[in-house]
Amino acid sequence: MERLDKRLAATGNWSRKEARELVKAGRVRVNDAVARQIDQKVDDGDRITVDAAPIEGGGPVYIMLHKPAGLVSATEDAREETVLSLLPERYRRLGLFPAGRLDKDTEGLLLMTNDGALAHRLLAPKSHVDKVYYARVDGVLDEADCAAVEQGVTLGDGYVCLPGHLERLEEGRAALITIHEGKYHQIKRMMASRGKPVTYLKRLKFGPLVLDENLPKGGWRALTEQEISELFGQ
Repeated sequence: MERLDKRLAATGNWSRKEARELVKAGRVRVNDAVARQIDQKVDDGDRITVDAAPIEGGGPVYIMLHKPAGLVSATEDAREETVLSLLPERYRRLGLFPAGRLDKDTEGLLLMTNDGALAHRLLAPKSHVDKVYYARVDGVLDEADCAAVEQGVTLGDGYVCLPGHLERLEEGRAALITIHEGKYHQIKRMMASRGKPVTYLKRLKFGPLVLDENLPKGGWRALTEQEISELFGQ
C-alpha cells in the first residue's frame, strides 16, 4: 500500500505537488470513486484514473475535444498536424483515435476514445446516429432547401442522402443541419448541390453528446459518467 499522491508522482507525469492539486480538483478516481484524500492508500489492484485516463493504461477512455480548423482528424499524418497533438503526452500512449472525422477546416465536437467497439457502433450506418452542424452558406436558404434535406438530397455523383433536417437561421444565411450518416464532405456536398456552398461549418452534437460551450477551440475534457452512459444507450 502507498499514498495516492506518491503513486501518481511515480508515473513521472506529475510532481507530488501537482498530484495533490489533481486530487483536490476532483480529477482523480480510484476504482471509479472520486478520490477525496491525497494520503488515501492504494495498491496494485486499484484502478486509478486522471481525467478518466488510466495512469498506466489498460482501460477505455472517452474525451470530448473542441476541434479547431487546421488540424486533421487522424492519429498520425506525414504532412499535417493531427487532433491528437492537442492532448497531453500521457493520452497519446493510450491508443486514442477520433470516432468519426471532421474535415480539416471544420470545427466542433470530436469524440476521442480507445473503445473500438463503441466507435464502430456509433459510426455504423444502421445506427443512424444524429449529427448536428451549424453551417453558414454563400446564398440564402429557402423552404425548397429545407424540403430537399427532409426528403434526402441527391449529391453530384448521384448518391441520395438519408433524410435529414435543416433549420434556417440568420435570415437563411446559416442553418442547423441534422444528418444521420457521415459520407465524405457530406454537408458541404449537400449544400453545394443546392447552389449554396458552405463557408463555415461546426459540429455541435454527435449522438447524445453536446459540445461543451465552456471548451475553447483546441480544448478538451473527459466525458462525465452521465455522458458515457448516454453514449452506451445510443
